Amino acid sequence: MTGTGNSMLYSLLLFVVILSLQEMYRGKLASTELFTILGGFTSSLLFVTFLTFIGNYQETIGVKTGWGSVILAEAVAVIAASTVHRVCITTCFLFSTGLLYEMNKLSGMMLSKSESKGKRH
Repeated sequence: MTGTGNSMLYSLLLFVVILSLQEMYRGKLASTELFTILGGFTSSLLFVTFLTFIGNYQETIGVKTGWGSVILAEAVAVIAASTVHRVCITTCFLFSTGLLYEMNKLSGMMLSKSESKGKRH
């Protein structure tokens, strides 16, 4: 597994790459309805990578994460989506909500798995 520092670095680099590509192809993403939905999805990927960066940074400095980091990551993703098209804002929010739900479910599953391993020993 990668450490917190490596994960923080990789998520920041991925955030920059996705944001750069989204801005480079902004005209193409705004050209049709399907590409507009794709623009919202890429913005929701920005949400996930930035949320990962914030979570790892807060873990590194010893601060407890909470809803503030989720709201900040969502705000950054929605602002990035607004540079592409207005509809991208809505689709970004919907995709981000779904991805956040899945991340929370996965986190709970991993936490319960690690707790059950600790009880066995």
